[in-house]
Amino acid sequence: MPRARRFLVCEPRHFAVQYAINPWMHPDTPVDVDLAQEQWQELIRAYRSHGHAVEAVEPVPGLPDMVFAANAAFVVGGRVFGSLFHAPERRPESVHYDTWFKSAGYDVYRPESVTEGEGDLVWTGRYVLAGTGFRTTREAHREAQEFLGHPVIGLTLVDPYFYHLDTALFVLDGGHEENIVYYPEAFSPGSREVLKRLYPDAVLATRDDAMAFGLNSVSDGRHVFIAPKAEALAERLADHGYVPVPVDLSEFHKAGGGIKCCTQEIR
Repeated sequence: MPRARRFLVCEPRHFAVQYAINPWMHPDTPVDVDLAQEQWQELIRAYRSHGHAVEAVEPVPGLPDMVFAANAAFVVGGRVFGSLFHAPERRPESVHYDTWFKSAGYDVYRPESVTEGEGDLVWTGRYVLAGTGFRTTREAHREAQEFLGHPVIGLTLVDPYFYHLDTALFVLDGGHEENIVYYPEAFSPGSREVLKRLYPDAVLATRDDAMAFGLNSVSDGRHVFIAPKAEALAERLADHGYVPVPVDLSEFHKAGGGIKCCTQEIR
């Protein structure tokens, strides 16, 4: 069943690819800012038309990746675990997101270790799945567990194209019967075993699904907001009773981001 969510986003007013911090980014590739705006607005319309609340942080000139709101924090039970970005170019983003959360009445924990919010921390409803290998460190996993008071399960990413956990895995349901979708080969052998034990009935994705940003999706428990080119994955989800909602964010793929990257969930 769908559950109404509360999302935090940031308009791509200053979106561009000005540097390269993942394999998707090529500064010599032009970005169509007008198209990016149209695609982002369509995502917001899709969320609101399905009953979800959307709030926005004001974009800041000189921070082209600020549109990727998911990386700015991880929020569970009103506790905000902030970010310390790996790339120096992105570190100023944290200040502006922290300011938004504080003005909304939240206390924000400032991590001492590199961590990139919901990019690598995924709430399942019972515990936190936590990615490492390219960005977020294992030390940050320990910090998150101490601050949040929820078990944190570390997973090692091994493919640089899937540098964040939210490019290789997403949660279908956030309740007691939660299930996930993931691309096994994005993980180390030991992490694949962990996922297999935790989620024996998980929906498995292919590399084609992942390269189409099909794993950078958002589910409300019924509807799955998904990249249109992840057609095979969408069909498998439909077979499992979910309703795919295609939303094209292809301009953002040029920076290595998609639907989930643009979406911070406030729980």
